[in-house]
Amino acid sequence: MPGGETARREFLDHCGAVVAVPLDEHGRVGLIRQYRVPTKQVLWEFPAGLRDLPGEDPAVCAARELAEEVDLRATDMRKLGEFYTTPGISDELIHYFLATGLSDIPETERHERTDEETHIELVWWDLDKAMAAVADGEIRNGVCALALSLTRIHVETN
Repeated sequence: MPGGETARREFLDHCGAVVAVPLDEHGRVGLIRQYRVPTKQVLWEFPAGLRDLPGEDPAVCAARELAEEVDLRATDMRKLGEFYTTPGISDELIHYFLATGLSDIPETERHERTDEETHIELVWWDLDKAMAAVADGEIRNGVCALALSLTRIHVETN
């Protein structure tokens, strides 16, 4: 502990994760609906995944998740930031990326989805509508809400 004291704490030692925010040429963001076992709910979120390959560059991991979950490639993966999700219980650090210059991956090259990824649905949202959905509780995933805020800041300043 700071100051040299010791304390007993339980926490999750996490490998980290990435989020890819697909932003199309019309300024819309691509959100997915995905079932999440801990909440027992289908939630709105962005393509995301674990940094489970040792030494993998976060941007490469984000591009891989974009391809695996929504069959998209991006010519530009711009870093929006990196943030701890729940530092009181976990050291999970998420790297956020804005994916632009999007194109579809040919069907013959697509990843075969399993488990909760099987029924992923990609829906394009107007950024203002998505931000309003956070405020009214339709979007309840905190990682997604932060990604939308970071995207809004990027769009307004660039």
